[in-house]
Amino acid sequence: MKCVVYKGARKSDAYLFVKRDFDISRVPSDLLKAFGTLEKVMNLELSPDQTLARADPDTVRQQLHDKGFYLQLPPAESESPL
Repeated sequence: MKCVVYKGARKSDAYLFVKRDFDISRVPSDLLKAFGTLEKVMNLELSPDQTLARADPDTVRQQLHDKGFYLQLPPAESESPL
């Protein structure tokens, strides 16, 4: 499955994966506003044997198929034990 990965000016370490043929204007407007100006990071071919650093590739492919996009948020920061 082919997709385009974007990052936003306002959300550090958050990425928006969009199915290549998906009209980005169909992404919820609140989500687009939260990202700010989108910058294309890369084109990506998601194959069944693909691995991703911070997301389950099966989940990404399923959401791209179902919704046309996938939101990858930064990992939650753990609280200091001190």
